[in-house]
Amino acid sequence: MSSKADNNSSDRDRMISAGSGTTWKFETKPAETGKIKIRFDILTGPDFENAPEWNVTLYDSSGELWSNYRSKKDAVADTPGKKPKELKLEVIAPKGARYGDYVEVDVFLETDGEEFKEIFRASAKQSIMILKTQIDQEKSVVDSLLSKAQTGEKDVFAILSPANLRGYVFVEGMNTERLREKTRDIRKARSFVDGETSLAEIDHYLTPLSTVVGIVEGDLVELINGPFKGEKARVQHIDGNKEEITVELIEAMVPIPVTVKGDSVRIIEKEK
Repeated sequence: MSSKADNNSSDRDRMISAGSGTTWKFETKPAETGKIKIRFDILTGPDFENAPEWNVTLYDSSGELWSNYRSKKDAVADTPGKKPKELKLEVIAPKGARYGDYVEVDVFLETDGEEFKEIFRASAKQSIMILKTQIDQEKSVVDSLLSKAQTGEKDVFAILSPANLRGYVFVEGMNTERLREKTRDIRKARSFVDGETSLAEIDHYLTPLSTVVGIVEGDLVELINGPFKGEKARVQHIDGNKEEITVELIEAMVPIPVTVKGDSVRIIEKEK
């Protein structure tokens, strides 16, 4: 016998951040006796002896049926006549979970003397949070947080401060409460934005922009490094593949075309 449940096996194995939860809904076959006996087997790892305790709760339409904080390891549920019984399993990761900590919940359901099993698994993953900072003080906040991250519990995995994003810093770590504690007394740091973000949402910040983006032929620029540093020039040609631009120095007695990297100029005036 099998239950009518989330049949996608990959959906039975989920990654959740520390302190957050996930739920699975599944249905059982109707029982002629009107009762379903339910028992549980919970395994935590990978270090069973020191693994933090996960919160596991089973619900039906009337409310909580069972929780691992109870002393009993089983429960009994009524079935709605000849209709399937819908159940919901909730798992909440402990705030102190480390990357890779997991819980496996085996739910054994017995109806009319026949038993079948549902298996659910959740593993702890890192969180990516957005920290507000004072405008133009992002680097100062990053330096302070990096210094604190290197002492005590290693809660911070990575810090990202995109050059084109002012007033915000991305912080990756496991324990969101400890991340908040580490930033609490950092000057110029404000507060974390509610919720979390994901790699998919910040992927565009991880891909370097071309240095010639935003530059068009005819723009007036200033050379900021190299032998012609400080000279003004007009953009004549852009090579996006090589990230180079050819400019013409406007104050030279004889027009001189110069090819430089896109990050070697600063736009003074856009072409109208």
